[in-house]
Amino acid sequence: MPKRDNISMSVIRRLPRYYRFLSDLMQNHVSRISSRELSDKMGLTASQIRQDLNCFGGFGQQGYGYMVEQLHREIGNILGLSQNHQCILIGAGNLGRAVATHMSFEARGFSLIGIFDQNQKLIGTSIRGIPVQDISHLEDFCKKNKPNMAILCVPRDSVAALADRLYSLGIRNYWNFSHYDLAIKFPDVIVENVHLSDSLMTLCYRISEHNLEKGSP
Repeated sequence: MPKRDNISMSVIRRLPRYYRFLSDLMQNHVSRISSRELSDKMGLTASQIRQDLNCFGGFGQQGYGYMVEQLHREIGNILGLSQNHQCILIGAGNLGRAVATHMSFEARGFSLIGIFDQNQKLIGTSIRGIPVQDISHLEDFCKKNKPNMAILCVPRDSVAALADRLYSLGIRNYWNFSHYDLAIKFPDVIVENVHLSDSLMTLCYRISEHNLEKGSP
């Protein structure tokens, strides 16, 4: 897929939401939708939707709208969901187990091929059919299987040394739940940081603002 320049991250971050809403429309047997109808469902303006999609080419026709299945397929291609990136998960505790169990990696462009932990009570157990391996086997596994993405579900104070190991093994892509900023130490890595606490605090702010508007305490 050719590289697209000068597309803002705000547009890119809306693409998965378009993909999800279009999936719902397909499940409800909707074959065609206008930007206005899509804007009503998503809480965006029709102009915003058209501008976002025009960054990647014209997918609709004026006065006709978008073919739902075609647009869903095109956005999937833009996101690279058929790439099948090989990934590993570090940390098989409660968070790691939940991520591994409930995330549909294959439908999101990834294959989970290995899970690692240092807790001897977890090593040898299985998550979605994948055995949890001792973290001491990380180098041998990566040299043999060559994953290109790592999911980090470990405490922040464990990440610095772990990141050095992963980086030395050639892994440059991370889905990071650890609250440690890998990009500061390794500027060439691609990181998606997931801060659940930030999301919860944002919700708290929005509730507080809503209550203030209503005059509630």
